[in-house]
Amino acid sequence: MPHPRESLERCALRAQLRGDPMLGTAFPAARILLVEQPGPWGRGGLRDSRFDPAVASELESRGARDGVRVQAIRRPGRTPRSAVRHWALADTRDGIEALRWGTYDADADLLDLPLDGSMGDPDRDPLFLVCAHSKHDTCCALRGRPVASAIATIRPDRVWETSHLGGDRFAANVLVLPVGLLYGRVLPFAAEEFVAAAEAGEVIAALLRGRVGLPAPAQAALAFAHEHLALRYRRDLQVVSTTPVENGIARVRLRGPHGLFEVTVQVERAEASGLTCANPRPNQYLAYRPIALTPLEE
Repeated sequence: MPHPRESLERCALRAQLRGDPMLGTAFPAARILLVEQPGPWGRGGLRDSRFDPAVASELESRGARDGVRVQAIRRPGRTPRSAVRHWALADTRDGIEALRWGTYDADADLLDLPLDGSMGDPDRDPLFLVCAHSKHDTCCALRGRPVASAIATIRPDRVWETSHLGGDRFAANVLVLPVGLLYGRVLPFAAEEFVAAAEAGEVIAALLRGRVGLPAPAQAALAFAHEHLALRYRRDLQVVSTTPVENGIARVRLRGPHGLFEVTVQVERAEASGLTCANPRPNQYLAYRPIALTPLEE
């Protein structure tokens, strides 16, 4: 059942009723800097909060140069103003998956933080980031906050609300770190099963938008292969190569437990209205549809 405050004016419900495909919609950065900033966030996230906007802009500029995405985070519920703030650096790349934590006092202290993963205390347990950025899109709050709260009842120290993850119409959006799997349309009542699967290293194919840090066709191919080959774990598959899109087709080579294979992904431009709550006008998006899986000889 939809949330009682939802209506057809909300982008998430419209997209769900249309059946907008989620595959291939995770962001392209493989590394992420998390900056704890309690309190309200404006549309700009960290730049539009109680955090120093000049420092936030410099952090984002440095991140853009180094391929690091900056996300504001906060605990579900209220955080005392006197609380020590945390930062974390996540690396989701195959074979490197890592999450490191530290703390900071003044906002400007983060300008001295190296983005190479050489600082911070390692953390090997799954971390759940739930988009709850209401000033970016109302659906993120309507759908995201109940999911964050539900996960918090199970793993209170492993969940954070986060700023815009992209794909507002797929709320509730949950990013699992450091594996880098981005999920959409997560429901509060399924939080316990969702957390259990993530902690077991499983891929929840039905909710998967993609793995961050990869080209969109590769994200779609991975999800397709996990589901159609009944491969349950993230470590079961590795992307070998992805061709550019030509004539609406991309080819993705993957390696799995039984060898090398290729997934053909069809890329189509689709039209829809109201891709976000703030913009009800007609718009377009790219849809990534895997259409074939072919074993290859090595």
